Amino acid sequence: MDSLGNIGGILEKILLEYTKIPYAYGDLQCRLIVSQDGHNFLLITQGWHDDVQVHGCLVHLEIVGDKIWIHRDGLEDGIADDLLRAGIPPEKIVLGFHPPEVRPHTGFAVG
Repeated sequence: MDSLGNIGGILEKILLEYTKIPYAYGDLQCRLIVSQDGHNFLLITQGWHDDVQVHGCLVHLEIVGDKIWIHRDGLEDGIADDLLRAGIPPEKIVLGFHPPEVRPHTGFAVG
């Protein structure tokens, strides 16, 4: 894995790939939003489907200290697999969408 100083670039690269996947229905777009401090990364869906506005968060990642917290993961295969493939070790990934008492059993960091 690259140094944690470059972790934001790794996360951005991974998430940008998802913005290139077209939706099969509706007038929807996937957009990446990165906070000014470079610690929060949100992948959102927005647009219209059947005259209904769609706006929601697919993925929310946050860099907290030396770990990547996954607060929201709405991807079919899960963003954690992408992080592992990028060389980020499981002890640097927190599945923050699980309750604290479940995290020790996930094979990832607890917090």
